[in-house]
Amino acid sequence: MSNLLQVKQAYTGEVLKELKMHDGNQVDQMLTTAQTLHHQGALPVYERVNILRKLADLVANEHEQFSQLIANEGGKPIRDARVEVTRAVGGIHIAIAEIQTSQGTEIPMDLSAAGSGRKAFTILEPIGVVVAVSAFNHPLNLAIHQVIPAVATGCPVIIKPAALTPLSTLRLAELILEAGLPAGWVQVALTNRENSEKLVTDSRVAFFSFIGSSKVGWYLKSKLAPGVRCALEHGGVAPLIFDQYADEEGFVSGVVKASMYHSGQVCVSVQRVYVPQNRASELAQKIADIAAKQVVGDAVNEDSDLGPLILPKETDRIESWVNEAVEQGAQVLTGGKRINDVSYEPTVLLNPSKKSKVSTHEIFGPVVCVYGYQNIDEAISEANSLDVSFQAAVFSDDISKAMDIAKRLEASAVMINDYTTFRVDWMPFAGRKHSGYGIGGIGYSMKDMLEHKMLVVKG
Repeated sequence: MSNLLQVKQAYTGEVLKELKMHDGNQVDQMLTTAQTLHHQGALPVYERVNILRKLADLVANEHEQFSQLIANEGGKPIRDARVEVTRAVGGIHIAIAEIQTSQGTEIPMDLSAAGSGRKAFTILEPIGVVVAVSAFNHPLNLAIHQVIPAVATGCPVIIKPAALTPLSTLRLAELILEAGLPAGWVQVALTNRENSEKLVTDSRVAFFSFIGSSKVGWYLKSKLAPGVRCALEHGGVAPLIFDQYADEEGFVSGVVKASMYHSGQVCVSVQRVYVPQNRASELAQKIADIAAKQVVGDAVNEDSDLGPLILPKETDRIESWVNEAVEQGAQVLTGGKRINDVSYEPTVLLNPSKKSKVSTHEIFGPVVCVYGYQNIDEAISEANSLDVSFQAAVFSDDISKAMDIAKRLEASAVMINDYTTFRVDWMPFAGRKHSGYGIGGIGYSMKDMLEHKMLVVKG
């Protein structure tokens, strides 16, 4: 088996770089290094803050280089890749603000005679070694969300980036070193599945951060050493309920962006749109008319609205799922065919079977399904019918009705008159049911990476 990892341009397949993989002994040494640093103690907060400030400037100075890297290795259209880099810089500043205000609390002791004569307060300590396994679809910003909270809280961190998109993470790690963080506090593991599992399940790990498929995430959680905290971020089959909304033109354009962004390879991409039965065909066709105009091509091209899918096998899978849906009665309003090995047409399906894979599984492709519903109760029931539950959306000019629908939707977040893809990096971000465990978001991850210690003083 080759110990070389080839990183390829997502659209052309051209080899961008060959990287040497780490073996089991090297992974074990990474853990030893991280554990040793944790035992030696974290840098003072002011030093971490200064390092992060310098890092933010360094990343900002390479804004276009990172954007090109994201587009090339991950296939995200260059315009969207630039947004990702801007978010990444902002994420570093969020961590700076969070660590500067992080503090313990006083615990009152004289609430009863038993505690009288004592003073108590909590302090916050780094939890220990953090191991992160990341995903391909946001190769820089996901690394920011998993690595920077650890740096800010004083935890040594080992990150395993997606094998298809490691270059952004590797460059970020180089800049962290350049910003002044001593060697060993951030390590990047390039290794196979077997060694990755050994890394994650080692007893020296204190916190595990995972972004990826539910099958892998739940499996790894089941193998964690006793006492290891974790946060899992999986996908969903995001529902959107349309009631009535004055700006239908804006709504339709937004649906296209929210379902086709990064060719649908987003964990909260709009996939199921529920529309009143008497409007379903009309609105679905309007969505299709705009979707049909989307430019699909190499992500580095300035005019590309959609880039490639991450692998040819994903194109095969999406083609199979759409074909199945058509055989089971779905109407194709636009798209429905592959363009090449790594590209699929923006596709709008009307009323696919509720049992089709496009209705029950995260498609992670440029496909959106529109369903007609008889009443709101039916729409809510269908939206809640799956074992995945992440972000959801409702569009209605009747705010009372929208609030009622939002309360009844089984979701960790409901966007009212906005799309399931909405996210800012300081908000909580989490899946329910099979969609995840724990809470993401930079500040929330930082809280998970800190432990409270109570000190009680008598006399």
